[in-house]
Amino acid sequence: MGATKGRKANPEGRMPLKAHLIEARNRLFKSALAMIPGVVLGWIIYDPLLFAVTQPLRDISESRGIVAALNFPGVASSFDLKLQVSLILGLVIASPVWIYQLWAFITPGLTKKERHYTLSYMFASVPLFLAGIYAGWLIWPNIVKALTSFTPAETDSANLMQAMDYLQFALQLMLFMGVAFLVPVLLFALNAIGLVRGKTYLKAWRFTILGVTIVSAMAAPGSDVMSMFFLAAPLLVLYFGAIGLCILNDKRKDRRDAKKVKESEANADVATPSTDLEKL
Repeated sequence: MGATKGRKANPEGRMPLKAHLIEARNRLFKSALAMIPGVVLGWIIYDPLLFAVTQPLRDISESRGIVAALNFPGVASSFDLKLQVSLILGLVIASPVWIYQLWAFITPGLTKKERHYTLSYMFASVPLFLAGIYAGWLIWPNIVKALTSFTPAETDSANLMQAMDYLQFALQLMLFMGVAFLVPVLLFALNAIGLVRGKTYLKAWRFTILGVTIVSAMAAPGSDVMSMFFLAAPLLVLYFGAIGLCILNDKRKDRRDAKKVKESEANADVATPSTDLEKL
């Protein structure tokens, strides 16, 4: 709040560039401070986290009789990997703080109504993003088992994967799922500002189901159909739930606009007799 109070507009109502830069610096500093506990926690839980992420490799080694393990090619590669994973975990754990700091930096340039909308989007985005990451975590073992199933077991082959590539693949998948869970928020935001109506989204329901099915099949290519279903079901529920909210929002807007039109017509009818009397 102190940084916001310090941003004073000039007489023309515009804020100097220097004040913007100072505010941005303060917001970045607070976000960095919020990351420190997350980085420390990430450093502490790195070993059990790595053990859990590599569990599919141990399952493959036991079930198929092949060597599936991570490879740390350099002397300092294990330390670099632990540091990078800790930083990423710190960024994810501190996401509520730096998302709020971003919102607080933009807020002074928004109207009261726009602040209300953006604040509600922010509160909805954080749990959805984390839910998407958790969904990616659940389907990760199936993906590893499916992609390593092409390694021939009869030729005494081995799957020695670069540790950084393995973890980067896992993080990309989970971030992708987190972003996918944010799509309903984006759909409703576009509808709230009047760019797209809910019925327009609804008309594309066939392409939506097809796209979600394809993405689910690629993300969970296990032999069982249930894995794909458990991934596609929440995405479809979120999508059509967002469409339902958009349609309700459109109906509310239409009623409000119709009420305004009736009020303006009534005011015009009331004003017309008085004008005629003044002419007489």
